[in-house]
Amino acid sequence: MGECCTLHTGYEMLRTNRKYSAGRSKSPWLTFTQRGQTIILTLIFGFIAQFISNNISFIVDWGCPAAIAADRLEEGRHLMVTQQIKARGIEDKTVLRAMSKVPRHLFVSKKLSSRAYGDFPLPIGHGQTISQPYIVAYMTEVVQPKPHQRILEIGTGSGYQAAILAELVDKVYTMEIVPELAKDAKILLKKLGYTNVEAMQGDGYYGWAEASPFDAIVVTAAAEFIPPPLLKQLKEGGRMIIPVGSPLYVQHLMLVEKNQGRITTRNLMPVRFVPFRRSK
Repeated sequence: MGECCTLHTGYEMLRTNRKYSAGRSKSPWLTFTQRGQTIILTLIFGFIAQFISNNISFIVDWGCPAAIAADRLEEGRHLMVTQQIKARGIEDKTVLRAMSKVPRHLFVSKKLSSRAYGDFPLPIGHGQTISQPYIVAYMTEVVQPKPHQRILEIGTGSGYQAAILAELVDKVYTMEIVPELAKDAKILLKKLGYTNVEAMQGDGYYGWAEASPFDAIVVTAAAEFIPPPLLKQLKEGGRMIIPVGSPLYVQHLMLVEKNQGRITTRNLMPVRFVPFRRSK
């Protein structure tokens, strides 16, 4: 980081003042006046130096906000991974690496960017949220993403989960029912260089039949039941993770697996997600 500013001490200013005064008359009255000025300047610059010492972090932040903010966001992302995710049992190194790499603060509004790495969901507008970091990592690890796979995500939101998946698999298809969110997420993902993500605005209940079958499906909104079209689009041996339950009651994060045409489900944990929205 470059130097933000240069601070001059009271001593340097006084030394300059003495040098300037060296060739001037040395009458008693003038000497007395100069001494008075010296005392006043000493007090003033001493006060300034003390103020700077006590408030240096504020001054540097004010002088170089972008660099300081970037450092703090980087530190926040590191702490998110170590204290919220890894400490709770997420072990897949590829998932941890993706969570460490993707800049979560870019997937929320600027006014919430300082809170992006907190242990909680955040609003992204239109009644939707970006999920708690641990839940994103947990759902990603559960579907066991592999480099050669193709994954469908239902509920793009701001695009964060899609970005995490894009770090891990060959192709991500993501659907969002809210037009504004779908548009913004598509632009952001493209801007960040995720060329392996294909985004579409539409009703996720019906999935993306043209691109199916999928090795895994990640649903980020709570449905009252598992949509049959999604079961059909899940590849043999594939995994789906989906929150199931009414918005008014406890929801459950479910793991769905398809093996030899047989569907099995397993309740993983109680959760709270926004409702699965349908087109009218």
